[in-house]
Amino acid sequence: MVIVIIAIGTLYASPNLYGEDHAIQISAGRNALVDNTTLAQVEADLQSAGINIKRIVFEDGQILVRLNDSDSQLLAKELLEEKMGDDYFVAMNLAPDTPEWLSALGGSPMKLGLDLRGGVHFLMEVDMNSAISKSIEDLVGDFKTSLRGEKIRYRTVREGTNTNGDPGVEVQFRDEQTLADAENFLKSRNGDLVFTEKDNMVLFATLSEAKLLEIRDYAIKQNITIMRNRVNQLGVAEPLIQRQGADRIVVQLPGIQDTARAKEILNATATLELRLLDTEHDVSAAINGRVPPGSQLINDDNGVPQLLLKKVMLTGNHIIDATTSLDEYGRPQVNISLDSEGGNKMSAGTKGNIGKPMATVFIEYKPLEERDANDKPQFEKIEEVISVATIQARLGRDFRVTGSGSQADAQKFALLLRAGALIAPIQIVEERTVGPSLGQENIDLGIQAIVWGFGLILIFMTIYYKKFGLVANFALATNLVMIVGVMSLIPGATLTLPGMAGIVLTVGMAVDANVLIFERIREELREGRSPQQAIHHGYDSAFSTIMDANITTLIAAIILFAIGTGPIKGFSVTLAIGIITSMFTAIVVTRAIVNGVWGGKRIDKLSI
Repeated sequence: MVIVIIAIGTLYASPNLYGEDHAIQISAGRNALVDNTTLAQVEADLQSAGINIKRIVFEDGQILVRLNDSDSQLLAKELLEEKMGDDYFVAMNLAPDTPEWLSALGGSPMKLGLDLRGGVHFLMEVDMNSAISKSIEDLVGDFKTSLRGEKIRYRTVREGTNTNGDPGVEVQFRDEQTLADAENFLKSRNGDLVFTEKDNMVLFATLSEAKLLEIRDYAIKQNITIMRNRVNQLGVAEPLIQRQGADRIVVQLPGIQDTARAKEILNATATLELRLLDTEHDVSAAINGRVPPGSQLINDDNGVPQLLLKKVMLTGNHIIDATTSLDEYGRPQVNISLDSEGGNKMSAGTKGNIGKPMATVFIEYKPLEERDANDKPQFEKIEEVISVATIQARLGRDFRVTGSGSQADAQKFALLLRAGALIAPIQIVEERTVGPSLGQENIDLGIQAIVWGFGLILIFMTIYYKKFGLVANFALATNLVMIVGVMSLIPGATLTLPGMAGIVLTVGMAVDANVLIFERIREELREGRSPQQAIHHGYDSAFSTIMDANITTLIAAIILFAIGTGPIKGFSVTLAIGIITSMFTAIVVTRAIVNGVWGGKRIDKLSI
């Protein structure tokens, strides 16, 4: 058992010996496609420029070019950015040089934190006002639909504010009885809204505190999901994306060298809307300036203006999945699944519009330099029609969209739908960059600390406990290898500079268990027991003390991980892993060696 466990730990620790390659990663933008043809083009461009390629592969929809040094990496990036254009993302990265046979077994090097590998730290602020404003817009449409369905006549339904300046929905009626009926009806359907009556037979609905908290929380969660999707374009192995405070998100990208590209991708904030095309009015007249009051001109991805109704049928926050397949005629189609609320909206919106064209509008919010009076970020809204399809039947929670072009276009459309849930605009408010040289310096100093601590303990144990000290030294070395192996094997485990401090502390704690055992063996020998009895009683008697000490420390490490952040978590992870592995090596491994060398033999004294 000991041999098998040590072998597995060594196997999964070994990827850390192979280092990393300087690499260029190429992924497709929204109007492009990466395939084997792109791979051949990239390889030809690099070879014609005299840049030596170590290896180039196409996997997971991306091209990864491994190069020999940082100079070649920089030259390749500049060349490919010029050749590929704006439709492709060209990012510099560091790629593990793990052999394929080891990768096939699940082996990979430890993930290094920002302080060791270098990279970029972003603090991003979510525009909660936009999230609340969008919810109010949705309420306006919901009120109109529900009141019509109940046959309650109203004069106007629009956005407004109360005397306190709180945003909400104003509904004006013609008489008091209709207002009372509408208030009872709307209250029964919207328990999370607060209704008040204003002058001129106006019913005002505003969001409750609980609803506002829900909107803010949902906006943060959706932004975090979108950030994860966008970070995938950068090829970061273990990004850190987490909430900070009420309206901020921390994004840490270890290993990223192209901070400009990272900012560009993370700053782009996307939303999707489904709207009907306005087929009752002339597009040419609208282009010449006569746009109907309830319509809007939006260009498609080819720059052709499309006349759309302003009323939004469905927003991306209701889409829970989007996949591609082929219809009965072999044409690409996108299969969309909605949540229950989205299904109801889709059913009501398409009920009377069968045979009419429906457009998917892709919306981006790009941050501006200036901020408003409340020091909140401001954004420029950019809209584009990315798909037009004909409604063939009344749609519900699950439906399909055809007419999105080729299979590759359909896959891109599905990806946008999955990642295009409603989110509030976001802006980077703080940026910190850790250079690779500083990260390497931290690694070197951390390794020096481990080596010095490890070396001094080896010398002490060998001199003080003789041959038993050599056994403890082997267990200590095995413990270090197993810590690295476990850290490499666990998804999400990241080694930071405080984590290296945790390893140094673990080295001392690991040898402490052997000191307790060996001192107990010495006591048993002094009391006249035989070497075999002294070994047996030494391990058995010291076991409970070792368990108590390690379990209490493990509890402390778990608490640090649960309530700590950043560096504290990094320290607690390596400490907890080190405690578990040290108990195995200090007790099980050393006893197996001691029993193998001295057990069952007639000996008069021990080298301890």
